[in-house]
Amino acid sequence: MKRTLQVGGVAAKAGRKVAGFLEVSGTDVRMPLTLVNGIDEGKTLLITAGIHGGEYASIEATIRLAAQVQTNEVSGQMILMPLVSPEAFHARQQYILPADRKNVNRQFPGNALGTVSERIAHTVVTHAASQADAWIDLHGGDIHEALVPVVGYLEEGEPSVQRRARELVEVFGIEHVMHPKDLSGTTFKTAAALGIPCIIAEAGQCGQLDEESVQRLVRGCTKVARHLGVLPGQPEPKVALTVFREYPWVRAEHAGCWHPAVRVGDTVRRGQHIGTIKDYFGMVVAEYSAPADGMVLLLATSLAMNAGDPLFGLGVA
Repeated sequence: MKRTLQVGGVAAKAGRKVAGFLEVSGTDVRMPLTLVNGIDEGKTLLITAGIHGGEYASIEATIRLAAQVQTNEVSGQMILMPLVSPEAFHARQQYILPADRKNVNRQFPGNALGTVSERIAHTVVTHAASQADAWIDLHGGDIHEALVPVVGYLEEGEPSVQRRARELVEVFGIEHVMHPKDLSGTTFKTAAALGIPCIIAEAGQCGQLDEESVQRLVRGCTKVARHLGVLPGQPEPKVALTVFREYPWVRAEHAGCWHPAVRVGDTVRRGQHIGTIKDYFGMVVAEYSAPADGMVLLLATSLAMNAGDPLFGLGVA
């Protein structure tokens, strides 16, 4: 019989589905998780969401998957973690964890004796990712961000790991693919170093729980699970992909009021006007333009803007 699947203090024997909380040592953080341990042998798929507390579609999609999947369907194991940063979720906090003002997705692989964010990252890696054959990390536009759905992976690490990550991207079903670089401290950077094929999939935006984005992420994760043989079913036709090799972000240099001049999904040219920051008297403080030709994949929609906040991100082929 298959071994027991254990993540922290939560354990599921073969043929069992168990829900519980993964506690982060030295903190009050308790991350909800569901373990599904099939009778038949197979691969272990890890799905995480809620690393950023305002990315609601990804959180709901993982909750639904955990509720829907049954042990008699599974060959192998599934670890589903819908809310890695519960404090940020309940604080309705974008980007950062209130406890230490850090972005959790820049703290991986973490530190067992570090700040709360670093300990969360360490706990996810040591207790969950260390057991995974594949990892899907779900995200989306944060509370004040519009977003074009994207999926991506890092072209780093062992070629065989990159190939397997690329296969996961190809079957997920989102047509826009990004290959970001120099993102130290992220889930897929850490996974590449550990030899785990990992993809990031993003859908949903602007602090809204929209059904279309939830369903898109549920379908994508299901397709990946079928591709891995973890869930039954025939592979579906692959979608035509648009690949972006660069993903430049432009950040605010001044605090003030942000007035974008484009919409998410627009195609822009280098030098094209993207938006303006004005002061509280309506005077222009700064003008921002596109650093390259590309598609607007991410766009801040909040009038309130702080220095250093992302204004927009482009996908550049």
